[in-house]
Amino acid sequence: MRSKNIITACVLVLACSVLKASDTLKLKGLLYLDGSAVEISIVDGTISAIERMEESAGTRLPYIAPGLIDLQINGYSGVDFSDQELSTEDFIKATKALWKEGVTSYLPTVITADGEMLRNSFTLLASASKDPEIAASIPGFHLEGPYISPEKGFRGAHLEKYIRKPNWEEFAGLQEISGNRIRLVTVAPEMEGAIPFIHYCARSGVLVSLGHHNGSSEQIRQAADAGASLSTHLGNGCANMIDRHNNPLWPQLAEDRLSITIIADGFHLNQDELKCFYRMKGLERTILVSDALDLAGLPPGIYIRGEREVLLTPDVIKFPAENVLAGAATPLSKSVSNMMNFTRCSLPDAIRMASTNPARLLGLDDLGEISPGKRADLIIFHMTDEGLEILSTIVRGKIVYEK
Repeated sequence: MRSKNIITACVLVLACSVLKASDTLKLKGLLYLDGSAVEISIVDGTISAIERMEESAGTRLPYIAPGLIDLQINGYSGVDFSDQELSTEDFIKATKALWKEGVTSYLPTVITADGEMLRNSFTLLASASKDPEIAASIPGFHLEGPYISPEKGFRGAHLEKYIRKPNWEEFAGLQEISGNRIRLVTVAPEMEGAIPFIHYCARSGVLVSLGHHNGSSEQIRQAADAGASLSTHLGNGCANMIDRHNNPLWPQLAEDRLSITIIADGFHLNQDELKCFYRMKGLERTILVSDALDLAGLPPGIYIRGEREVLLTPDVIKFPAENVLAGAATPLSKSVSNMMNFTRCSLPDAIRMASTNPARLLGLDDLGEISPGKRADLIIFHMTDEGLEILSTIVRGKIVYEK
């Protein structure tokens, strides 16, 4: 293992360091799409050229792929994005920890809370995300709730007392406070007023995802008619016991206008569920998310988070009071390798679900692919038995993490 890392480090140094001063970077590695050896030239943060090259005998080149994009992450490395005292320093800490896991862009996710708490959260996020050190990694925010189902099981670990009907005026106020940076909102379509709310959001350019809900087939169809385009962590935010015929899973899988996000940590969904969801929705409409909490990366144990006591196990986070899962403890990079193992999909397909597809959903046309003219958000890694071993992470042509 040590000799492999030394070889990799030498490749990166020889390929990258000579031209750093002129805002030009050259990377050598195996293109994730087909495993061919390439040299990628980056000028002023943009990919300028990709040239095929011969792989030197005896040198194990790493893979190069577009950076991962996480649409749903509640916190990381001890930093909670809903923390009412979130500081810029904490936000930078979490972002750097995510860079280490290959995540180059993400939507900090704020969950169900009362109005004052939500206003404060988006005030803090709007301010902290402007920091020039991390701004390029924060394309916007995700509001998960409070307009979700109050039913036990479907509400998951969201606190019932803060759940309420969709309110466009309240949301518009939050959007203004955020600097118009709420890019994604998760809603239950069966809530009173949800359909017109979805219409208003879609018309304003906000992506609407259906989640934490018990919507009927007709309500899900109406939501898609109104502009909903996504399902939030399908198979989760769902009661443990549901009707085998009439439940919210089948109509979301059957609705071609809905893409899905899934948590492929191996605990939120089992292997059979992941295989079925992936086969039914296909590569184009499947997106991997982490749904990680701030506890990800911390030692197992009981933690108090706001008004909730949660249990962090080595694998997942639980909310014992409701007998439900409370979030993931696995970074998105691990979901990429899990998806390959569980579904037998290829590396290019798994990367697409964790990078290309979320970029397209958000309209980030300069991200999620490796081609001339695209922004140089890249990861360099080896494939190991444990998954992706991230060696370097690059954001806008700058190396922000090196192992």
